[in-house]
Amino acid sequence: MLRTDPNGPPAGFIAFMVLFMGVMFSAMIIPSFVAAYALRKRKRWAKIASIIAGVTSATNAPFGTAVCVYTFWFLFSEPGKALYDNPQRMLPDARQAAWPVNKTAAKEEQYVPPPSPPDWR
Repeated sequence: MLRTDPNGPPAGFIAFMVLFMGVMFSAMIIPSFVAAYALRKRKRWAKIASIIAGVTSATNAPFGTAVCVYTFWFLFSEPGKALYDNPQRMLPDARQAAWPVNKTAAKEEQYVPPPSPPDWR
């Protein structure tokens, strides 16, 4: 049971404030999770979700402001435009990477030491 000071705020007010703070915290953090999912899955709407998440994170100074600036800097730069404005130019899926599947297919290079410097004596 919640015991409060008789001269303090009522328990209903405290419960309302906890609920209000939880809703506000969720409203600030959910756009970031949605944007992270969209960016990870390379969805068409990832850029819009990232802009919304950047704006909501800007209120958390100073780190949120830095995240917001970096988000805008990347999304509106040439690499960001290439990734998220043109769906046909998107990066390949991580499962389709061009890495060799077995190690025998990859050529192992032998280490060759660099030539010794000339003797200047």
